[in-house]
Amino acid sequence: MNKVTVNNQYQFDVELVNEVLQVNNQEVDLNLLKLTSQSSHILYENRSYNVEVVDFDKHEKLAKIKVNGNEYEVKVTTQLDLLLKQLGLDNLNTNKVAHVKAPMPGLVLSVLVKEGDEVKKGDNLLVLEAMKMENIIKSPTDAVVKKIEVKQGDKIEKNAILIQFV
Repeated sequence: MNKVTVNNQYQFDVELVNEVLQVNNQEVDLNLLKLTSQSSHILYENRSYNVEVVDFDKHEKLAKIKVNGNEYEVKVTTQLDLLLKQLGLDNLNTNKVAHVKAPMPGLVLSVLVKEGDEVKKGDNLLVLEAMKMENIIKSPTDAVVKKIEVKQGDKIEKNAILIQFV
């Protein structure tokens, strides 16, 4: 059985039993016509629904869908997810990064963030000059900048901690 949460507010138990869809242990009879890989047309209780997947994050099991023009956020939690959470193993796949280290020795040309800034994976953090080349150091993860260990003009060694994250 899967737990399906809609807009962080409504929760449903969804299961496929002998190829019959059940929601909250009630059999649901609907007609589904797949239009494209991202959209479908559904007939349910004499009503018509146009459903489109706007965005899908497979890793987070999170989807944004549009039903007749209204957008919803849908999160699916599987039996395995529930079991891992119960055993305290649900956070093993998260990639927690505590800090960013210098990949090479060099000179800090500029720091592009400040303490307290929220950064996304791939955002520019600082510019490091090494062997007469400018290298942009990017964030390896989504995080909040806790402390900046360097300032413009600092000479740093390889593996020196540049920025700490919360």
